[in-house]
Amino acid sequence: MAESALTGVRVVDLSRVVAGPLCAQMLGDHGADVVKVEAPAGDELRTYGPPFGPGTSAYFDGANRNKQNICLDLGHPAAREVLLRLLDGADVVIENFKSGTMDRWGLGYETLAAEHPELVYCRITGFGVDGPLGGAPGYDALLQAYAGLMSVTGETDGPPTRVGLPMVDLAAAMMAFSGILLALHERQGSGLGQLVDCTLLDSALGLLHPHGSSAAMYGGRPVRVGDSHGGVAPYQTFACRDGRLMIAANNNRQFARLCAILGLGHLAEDPRFVDNNSRVANKAALAEFLGAAVADRAGAGLGDELLAAGVPAAMVNEVPEVLDLPQVRHRNMVVELDDYRGIGIPIALTRTPGRVRSVPALRGADTEAVLARLGYEAAQIEDLIAAGAAQAAAAPHRELHPANAG
Repeated sequence: MAESALTGVRVVDLSRVVAGPLCAQMLGDHGADVVKVEAPAGDELRTYGPPFGPGTSAYFDGANRNKQNICLDLGHPAAREVLLRLLDGADVVIENFKSGTMDRWGLGYETLAAEHPELVYCRITGFGVDGPLGGAPGYDALLQAYAGLMSVTGETDGPPTRVGLPMVDLAAAMMAFSGILLALHERQGSGLGQLVDCTLLDSALGLLHPHGSSAAMYGGRPVRVGDSHGGVAPYQTFACRDGRLMIAANNNRQFARLCAILGLGHLAEDPRFVDNNSRVANKAALAEFLGAAVADRAGAGLGDELLAAGVPAAMVNEVPEVLDLPQVRHRNMVVELDDYRGIGIPIALTRTPGRVRSVPALRGADTEAVLARLGYEAAQIEDLIAAGAAQAAAAPHRELHPANAG
C-alpha cells in the first residue's frame, strides 16, 4: 500500500474534548505518527454520551483513532521530562490547555520555539490568549451564541437554535488542520516552525458566510428562515407521504424541470416565479403550490426521479440510515477495524490515501511502549508509574457496546 501524505510526520497531541483531538486524528488519518498525552483524570470527552463503552464513548471514539495513548500527569516534573523527550524530533504539538498552563510548566510556545525552532506549535483556545476576552473559557455552544450562528438558526417565529452538531468545534479542528499543513509546507523552505493560533471565535466567524459579508458590506441583518434559504427558492423541505423531501432548485432550468415533473408546468411561466428574485419574493405562495403537489407522493421515489432529471432533491434521512446508503458505502465513508466502526476519511487522495490503522485507545494503553521507545529502561518505567507521573491501562484492549444507548 502506498504511503499516506503525512507519513513520517510526528505529532504530540496534548489536547482534549473535540477540536484538538479531531485535528490530530485528521493528521493521523493521513499517516502522521500521533501520540496522545492524556491526563490521569482522562479526556472528559470519554464521559460525553450515551452511548458508552468501557472507558470510552462514541463521542471520544469519533475523534481519537490512529493515535497511541500515553497517560502522564504533567503536573509532575518527571512527567514533563517525558514530554520533553516526546517533543525531541516531533514536528507538531497540539494543545488546548487553559491560557498560561503551558507557560507555567515551562513548555510555552516561546520556550519550545527556542529549543525546537522547527516545531509547529498549534494552540487552540476559545477566544485567544489576549484582548478583552483573552483566556476566557470557550465551548461550542457558547461560541455558537457569541458569534451569531444561533441568531440565524431556527424558525422565523421561534427562538434562536443551536446547530445540532458541535459545528464550531468541528470548524476549529479543520482550521487547525489547515494551519498545521500550511506551517509544515512553509517550513520546507525556511526550516522554521511557527505558532498556529487557532480560536473557536475565529473559526465560528469563518462560518458566517454569507451573513457576515452581508452585514460587513451592506449593513444587512439576517433573519431566521427555518429550513428554507433566504436568497434562493425553492430551497426547503416539504412533507411527503413517507417523510420530508428537500428540494433545492437553484436556477430557472431546474425550476422548470421540477414544475414539469410535479405537473405544475404553468408555474414556470407565472410572473411571480419567473426568476429567482421573484420566487424569493413570493416564497410562501410557491411553497403552498409545491407542498400540495408532493404531499401525497412517496418522497423517496420522487427524490430519485428529480435527481435523475438534474433537480437537486433528497429525503431528510436519519443518521443510522445514512450510514447504510449505497453512495455513502461506495465512497468508503463508513470504516470498520476490529471492534471499531466509524465515519470514513473525507479527504480522498488517489496516490497517497489516508487509512484507519488503529482504533481509539484506552487511556494509557501505550504508556509502557512509548516510554520504552523514548529510551526508558523497564525499571525507570516502573518508577514513573509508581511515582504517579505516568499510568498504564489496566487492560490493553477494549470492547465497544454500540447498542448501549443508555
